[in-house]
This record gives sequence, structure tokens and C-alpha cells, in this order.
Amino acid sequence: MELQKLRYFHTVAKFQHMTKAAEYIGIAQPALTQAIRSLENELGVALFVKRGRNIVLTEFGEYLKTRLDTLLPDIDNILPEINRMKKRVNKTVKLNILAASTFVINAIVNYRKDHPDVIFDFEQNALKYDCDIVISTNGLDKACFGNPKKRYVKEENIFLAVPSDSKYASYPSIELAEVKDESFVMLSNSRLFGVICNTFCSMAGFYPKILFESDSPGAVQNIISTGTGIAFWPEYSWGALANQDVVLLPITNPVCKRELIVQLHDRTPSSQYAEDFFEFLVEQIAVP
Repeated sequence: MELQKLRYFHTVAKFQHMTKAAEYIGIAQPALTQAIRSLENELGVALFVKRGRNIVLTEFGEYLKTRLDTLLPDIDNILPEINRMKKRVNKTVKLNILAASTFVINAIVNYRKDHPDVIFDFEQNALKYDCDIVISTNGLDKACFGNPKKRYVKEENIFLAVPSDSKYASYPSIELAEVKDESFVMLSNSRLFGVICNTFCSMAGFYPKILFESDSPGAVQNIISTGTGIAFWPEYSWGALANQDVVLLPITNPVCKRELIVQLHDRTPSSQYAEDFFEFLVEQIAVP
């Protein structure tokens, strides 16, 4: 059934007069009559019957009009709703944050100061491919299947955070094996940074004694900032330590580093802000 024929029928059904309906629509009456007959032939039922000079709805016509009373307004709303969706999608940047979540969230806050209408849709899912920007680290390249439009890699040192009143605080640097008997504050193995840090300990010949373990980088950072236990601290991802009760030491053996990988992908539908935010993020990461 053609939508136009249904609209013609609905107008005739409201007027129950072919001439008035044709004038309202703005077409010739014979053309309107032919369209209604074509619809009746397609349905195999009569929709109108003559009553004097007017026409009235049959039982089938009443049913069709009742259905169209609801359906046609819904159909008419589709275009404006699609247009509203287009505006929202155009302003939305889809992020997959698999590493450096604290850093990225801070970058989002700063970016929105100058771009208040941008919308960020972010998640942490290594199997999610349909994103504008993916932030990952070593071992997660497979999460970004396909060739990115742009790619930036930043090498990040990983320090050891120790209490300022500990015997290690005055060291210019440290070998990881020296702290094998200390208690660690760690991200759990459900987070890749936790896996990386456990690997560093394994390379140094020990498994860390866990004082506190969490899936939340924020919770781990807060515990470290109290000067409790020792911990790994990524140079850029978590930013500078503001607490004077904690000292960050370079680790000389094993060399503790990782890569921060930022990838921009083509996505349909595209976002007007995706590439600009990618450049902003890279600029923030590139700052020494």
C-alpha cells in the first residue's frame, strides 16, 4: 500500500465528501477517486458506499480510518525525530577507554569548557569496535580491529610510590626486587594496569603482597595518597601526586614502562567533534 493513497483515504474519510477532500488536498477529483478505487482494489474490500450525494465509511473503512488516526501522526513524527537524532549523533563522541581513564575523564572536563554542546558516550569494553576514539595500552591493539584513521603512541614511565617517611623515600631510584617484602596497593587483575604491574613484579622475581586491591583507579590513588603501603604510579595517566607524604621513585630494574595508544576511527554516522577531540587528547598527552 502506498502511503500517499492512505493519506488520501484518511482525508476523504474525515470529510466523507470527495469534492471537498479533493479541494483540501489540492488535486483533481477524478484523480482522487481513482486513487481510492485503486486502494480498494488492492485491499479487496469497499471502503466507502454512497448515501445520497455523500459517501460514508463501510465497516472496513471505519477500521482503516481508526488505525490511520494513530499511525499517520506517528509516521509524520519520524522525520523530525530523525532530524533530532542526527543533531545529537553529530555532537556525540563515542569513546572506548581501556587505559588512562582518569586522564581521559579530566581531558573531557577541560574540553567541554570550550565545547559545552559536545556529548561524550564512553565505555570500557575490549570487544567494542564501533567507536570514534579508542584509548588503550600494551596488549590491547586487537581491541581496535581495523586500520585507524589516526594513531598516536606515548611511552609512559611507571614509578613506584612510597611513603615519604619510608627508608626508600631518599633513594634517587629503586630496583623493584628491593621492595618484594613490602605491602602493595594495587589495581586488580580485572584492569590491564593491574596485570601489567603484576608482570613487572614477576620479572623482579616475586608476587606482590596485597594490602589493598580495587577495580577503581580512583580508590587506589586515594589510598596511595594517604601514604599507606607502596604502589605503582603511571606517569601521565594519573597525573602529578599532590600529597607530600608520598614520593615517586623511578624504577631501574626491570624497566617499568608502557605505551598509551590513542586511535581515531572512521564511524558512521560521524561526529563533528571526534577528530578535534582526538587532537586535543593527543595535545594533552604530549605535554611533558
